Amino acid sequence: MSTEYGADQIQILEGLEAVRKRPGMYIGSTSTRGLHHLVYEIVDNAVDEALAGFCDVIDVTIHEDNSITVIDNGRGIPVGINHKAGIPAVEVVFTILHAGGKFGGGGYKVSGGLHGVGASVVNALSEWLEVTIFQEGKVYRQRYERGKTIYKLKVIDECEPEKTGTMVTFLPDKEIFEDTVFDYDTLKQRFREMAFLTKGLKIRLHDEREEKTVTKEFHYEGGIKEFVTYLNRSKTALYPEIIYCEGEKDGVVVEVALQHNDSYNETTYGFVNNITTPEGGTHIVGFRNALTKTFNDYARKNKLLKDTEKLAGEDIREGLTAIVSVKIEEPQFEGQTKQKLGNSEARGAVDNVVGNALEIFLEQNPSVAKVIVEKSVLAQRARDAARKARDLTRRKSALEGLALPGKLADCTDKDPKNCEIYIVEGDSAGGSAKTARSRATQAILPLRGKILNVEKARLDRIYGNAEIKAMITAFGTGIHEDFDISKLRYHKIIIMTDADVDGAHIATLMLTFLYRFMPELIKQGYVYLAQPPLYKIEKNKKIWYAYSDQELNNILVEIGRDGNNKIQRYKGLGEMDADQLWETTMDPERRVLLRVTMDEEASSELDLTFTTLMGDKVEPRREFIEENALKVKNLDI
Repeated sequence: MSTEYGADQIQILEGLEAVRKRPGMYIGSTSTRGLHHLVYEIVDNAVDEALAGFCDVIDVTIHEDNSITVIDNGRGIPVGINHKAGIPAVEVVFTILHAGGKFGGGGYKVSGGLHGVGASVVNALSEWLEVTIFQEGKVYRQRYERGKTIYKLKVIDECEPEKTGTMVTFLPDKEIFEDTVFDYDTLKQRFREMAFLTKGLKIRLHDEREEKTVTKEFHYEGGIKEFVTYLNRSKTALYPEIIYCEGEKDGVVVEVALQHNDSYNETTYGFVNNITTPEGGTHIVGFRNALTKTFNDYARKNKLLKDTEKLAGEDIREGLTAIVSVKIEEPQFEGQTKQKLGNSEARGAVDNVVGNALEIFLEQNPSVAKVIVEKSVLAQRARDAARKARDLTRRKSALEGLALPGKLADCTDKDPKNCEIYIVEGDSAGGSAKTARSRATQAILPLRGKILNVEKARLDRIYGNAEIKAMITAFGTGIHEDFDISKLRYHKIIIMTDADVDGAHIATLMLTFLYRFMPELIKQGYVYLAQPPLYKIEKNKKIWYAYSDQELNNILVEIGRDGNNKIQRYKGLGEMDADQLWETTMDPERRVLLRVTMDEEASSELDLTFTTLMGDKVEPRREFIEENALKVKNLDI
């Protein structure tokens, strides 16, 4: 094998080859997340036309073969020859990396797509892509395969002179993506978000893969005000008004809508040129500053607080739902995935616009101001009580006491990378699991009964709950502002519950707790769900385990259905002895684990799902059940 490393070993990847070689650099990953990212890139371009004021309808269609068509009624991509490249501008857009109309030159004032890699990356990662443009009474078309131009741009038809727009159809490349099936719900969530952020824009999503084409239309005249109403529908708002602030400062257009509800979680979402920023950035910092300062000034001035008292930002933000949307000509994102805004002017602009508008709103609505300040004071008291309780739960060193919880059977290996902890429902399953486990690397923590639903409780109650306290102590990371992922004692946290309704409920309560207080564990992929088998099949002293009805059926087809088959349906883990539990659910060689993941780009929908399912309001939960009742599998009747 040659290990030469000379001048010729340095590869130069021309244009789109680089994208095909390293797709993850451009779209984040080649998983389903990256697959959906292709659609967003094309739709983002159409939304940019809407932001510029030229487009008001976007149609997105998923075809039977999982190809996608995006049609907009904007100006259409220019078809004239780009003098620098010597080819039509549309071909430049689709075949040359870092080319686009968003770098300056006056085509767009603000836009979401700024790296100039959007359309060309989609083209590079598609088996084929066709673009059709309607301009000046003519219909132009060009086709590409795996990024290469198949024929020159040609006129294929005529159309009405006033008709303009772009149509892009592409089929994602099976060689690149692990899975090329689009998820209707994922797209639906993203487009709903886009429609909220661009008031007046109509986005229609069509799915032709069903017997009857499913169409969903998103169109919100109220823009982000309606977005806040939508996010708060599973909660009870503390006041009917939605506080709305808009203005422009230092070339940054700021739009903010907010409303408090009776929950204990803050849900603030930041957007820059309609792109979500899950990691926040300067616009969120500016918003929080304005909120804290304005409320404290108002409360002191109107004697709702003593002069010496001060509300902390997180107390004011308890139960807040807010959308912070800014439009900037040249946004500086930290990283290609555009997760965090870095522009310093955004901070001052949001601070200024929100501070002024909020001041006027509070003066005009003293009753609303009073409600918010009262909730914040209660939050502050609860936080103080929680702090005292937390100081007790903090994991001290061996000398200081507070050892690990008594019921935890810890593992002997001290390297977190090798260790895993099973959270088990009930003592009976806990007993079998303790016997079955591999002592070196597997720890067992049995929980008694159902843990507290954290969606409906304040911090002080959460810290007072013995089961939650045991988990916090066992994990070692602390929670909330004390959270430190480097102190995690196990790199696999496995939730192991019975395969019945109660087990599913306990798993959901667990996930609610982790999502609300330790979301980093889920983001970094440390949380898993164990999959215990549903059936045990015995025949002629041979044993099989089936994890679904389908698998049971396949085994029975294979071994033959006759009177010698002994089939046992496991109702719970407690029915298995230690050996069976090890074989089926705990042996790293044979077990099935589901990793819990979360898409940060859809965090608004995630929050909504948790509040719908775990919150106080019954109505949204009933709607959810009615909507999804037909999709249910493995129903025990």
